[in-house]
Amino acid sequence: MTRRQAIAAFTLGGPALLSSPLPADIKIAEVHTSYEDFLYRTPIKFGGSVVDRVTLGNVRCRVEGRDGRSAIGFGSMSMGNVWSFPSKKLTYEQTLAAMKDLAERIATLTAAHKEWGHPIDLNIALAPRYSAAATEISRNLVEPIPPLCVLVTASPFDAAVHDAYGKLHKKNCFQTLGPEFLKNDLSHYLGPEFRGETLDRYVLPRATPQLPLYHLVGAVDPIMPEDVVKPVSDGLPENLPEWIRYNGITHIKIKLNGDDRKWDLDRVLRVHGAALKSEKTADYSLDFNEKCPNVAYLIDFLHALKARSAAAYGRIQYIEQPTVRDLEANPQNVVHEAAKLVPVVIDESLVSKEAFLLALEMGYSGAALKACKGQTESLLIAALGQKKKVFLCVQDLTCPGASLVHSVTLAAHVPGVKAIEANARQYVPAANLGWEKKFPGIFTVKDGLMRTDGIDGPGLGVIPA
Repeated sequence: MTRRQAIAAFTLGGPALLSSPLPADIKIAEVHTSYEDFLYRTPIKFGGSVVDRVTLGNVRCRVEGRDGRSAIGFGSMSMGNVWSFPSKKLTYEQTLAAMKDLAERIATLTAAHKEWGHPIDLNIALAPRYSAAATEISRNLVEPIPPLCVLVTASPFDAAVHDAYGKLHKKNCFQTLGPEFLKNDLSHYLGPEFRGETLDRYVLPRATPQLPLYHLVGAVDPIMPEDVVKPVSDGLPENLPEWIRYNGITHIKIKLNGDDRKWDLDRVLRVHGAALKSEKTADYSLDFNEKCPNVAYLIDFLHALKARSAAAYGRIQYIEQPTVRDLEANPQNVVHEAAKLVPVVIDESLVSKEAFLLALEMGYSGAALKACKGQTESLLIAALGQKKKVFLCVQDLTCPGASLVHSVTLAAHVPGVKAIEANARQYVPAANLGWEKKFPGIFTVKDGLMRTDGIDGPGLGVIPA
């Protein structure tokens, strides 16, 4: 099958016939938005940008069932404008304002949608309208709102609808994906190779009991004690060995610059040295945040790292998005050779199922799922990834509070996911206050493991409405 044929087969509303409405269907009754602002305790640098604050987009949604009952769902997500809407022409305040404008329009569009259906079908029906709203807002901007930004802005709305649906039916969202809830089989969403298959076969009905925690080392984070220039002095760790001891860290994600091979090599080796001094055997993921000028840079980097430390090289679990996110505009950035050395996953590029297929064609080993790209999108990509037998992981957007519970819930229900990120405990712990008592296994980590006790309740892991 050619790429064009694969994408055509992948188009929503393909050859599968729609079945009749189900008694479990819902319709959206009300949607309300709110925002919370937090300053970081320490800044984080990625993709050449330094971030010191976050705005959370919160959504409450009331849905109604065919029997007249109703339920309220809650969704929350870091708006992540620096990551999802990077711009050299617009300021932080301008991109954030555009996201908030889009969020309010999404709220109006979602509340006005009165069709009955499962959250997945409702989201798919609404997605083109969300994109159209972004296009309209972009007419007054010097740069358009990117597709990734649309997904991030819409994600708490999708989460709130899924959460409400689960609560209405008194089931966890991952237990509402079988044929008694979702009327279409997967061929309707993912093409004929999924004919007769239902989404529930690609998710775990119960959460994985525990997952290793990936600790982040940002590009400006102190590694050793001597790197600490201005202590925060708030009782939390100030350098990597302290964090390793504090949380029992066994997995470390390392942010790299991608345009300075010596700096990148030294950074990985210093992190490896800190892990060894802490007597921990750590796995690493490397994140270049699109900054490698070409794939040759990545391959040269990996060969050089292996030459300098085969032990450090051998602990790399995977590499994220080494080159620019627009794959179609940069067909030269095929990663077949690099992926033979270490798994390479797409992150910023993953804005659609078509983009995922293109990435696999270009040699990527798999994909990084993120709750910030939507529960619906993540579930369908997870099914496709398993069908293709590729590498899947779940990553963070420095998600605090409810958004972290959502992210952990996603990771714990996708077969094969090896670890979970949770950066908010490092950079914005104030946004986690109060959640330690609700989910101590997620928000209090002492042995490098997140425990998922309590997240299999109704909705998206008992996120309070």
